[in-house]
Amino acid sequence: MKRMHIHLGVDDIAESVAFYSALFGAEPAKVKDDYAKWMLDDPRLNFAISTRSGKQGVEHLGIQVENADELSEMRKRISQADIDVFDEGETVCCYAESDKTWLQDPAGIAWETYQTMADAQLFSQTSETSDSACCTPVSIPVVAAKSDCCEPADNDKSGCC
Repeated sequence: MKRMHIHLGVDDIAESVAFYSALFGAEPAKVKDDYAKWMLDDPRLNFAISTRSGKQGVEHLGIQVENADELSEMRKRISQADIDVFDEGETVCCYAESDKTWLQDPAGIAWETYQTMADAQLFSQTSETSDSACCTPVSIPVVAAKSDCCEPADNDKSGCC
């Protein structure tokens, strides 16, 4: 079963954790100095916040799947719709190891469809402390024109999540 994903950029993790914990009536499933995530069942939502994007508000949206078959089905659906995509593949992002595909909607909002395989100790593959780390890769053709964050190391995309 799929789960809606929303990732917001915030200025203050502690203040935002308190606010969203009250709003959701639940504590986050994961909390770091720069990141927090709630895995809610009602509504079925993966809601994350971080200070990594350098902006407040919607960082990106997504659909989290539970297994490789669901991810394959999502990728097939996107492909059949002739939507420009960036298949990031397996990566580390948001303290998790995931397999991801990115796209952008007509309004310019980045979307990801992904499967999380395991927890990770780092926010991303590039650096635990990189202030420029964000979750939307610059490699989506339209996103590249609108985003100035997430510059991959060694000219590859694996540093973006």
